[in-house]
Amino acid sequence: MIFIRKYVPNVLLRSISTTARLPAEDVFVHRDTTDNNANTPFEFTEPNMARIAALVQNYPVGAQRSALGPALDIVQRQMGWIPISAMHKVAEILSIPRVRVYEWATFYTMNKRRFRGKFNVKVCITTPCMIRGSDIILRAVEEATCCSVGQLSSDGMFGVDTVECQGACVNAPVFVVDDDYYEDVNVCDVYNIIQTLKCGKIPPCGPQNGRYASEPICGLTSLCECPPPPGFGVQPGLVK
Repeated sequence: MIFIRKYVPNVLLRSISTTARLPAEDVFVHRDTTDNNANTPFEFTEPNMARIAALVQNYPVGAQRSALGPALDIVQRQMGWIPISAMHKVAEILSIPRVRVYEWATFYTMNKRRFRGKFNVKVCITTPCMIRGSDIILRAVEEATCCSVGQLSSDGMFGVDTVECQGACVNAPVFVVDDDYYEDVNVCDVYNIIQTLKCGKIPPCGPQNGRYASEPICGLTSLCECPPPPGFGVQPGLVK
């Protein structure tokens, strides 16, 4: 019997992934802890309760479930994460089974089901960012925050995670702090941004290399002329 494996070059047997391994159950399993259990105190603030009431009014009676996503987003903005007691509160307010809230919270990864620090730093490691040096950016983020991927810094200020696309590939490499995108970053940018956050300030988001949005940094290379007027190229017989 001939084993094909012996003829496969060793280079093909190497693992090329550098993504940190995280337990699969962290995505969909809840385990009670001292700070995350059904008895964890949670109540919406009055302004947030008013926001949820306004959201529910957007849907017909019996369709309150449609407000589930925005309601969990409000929880996360109030708490910084979504404890299971808050899920139960949302289920109660929307008059839906708790399992419907569990389904949503475990399916969408933007729902943080454990505390991820005052600032949750998410580094994109998908192909465009990887080609542009996301491995170096990730190491710089870990060093600047004193926090490894999947962990919290000792002061609870930073939590570092990796993600599989932030939707800003043309501005790679990219990392996100909460809702703010920092694009076209290099190692110096990483240290400056993290240090600014440590000083209690919010650094300007967007491209860090001087370009505007996603425009070519070297200047426009196409669509440089004024667009033709209405009716351009239309047959004369069709022009009124």
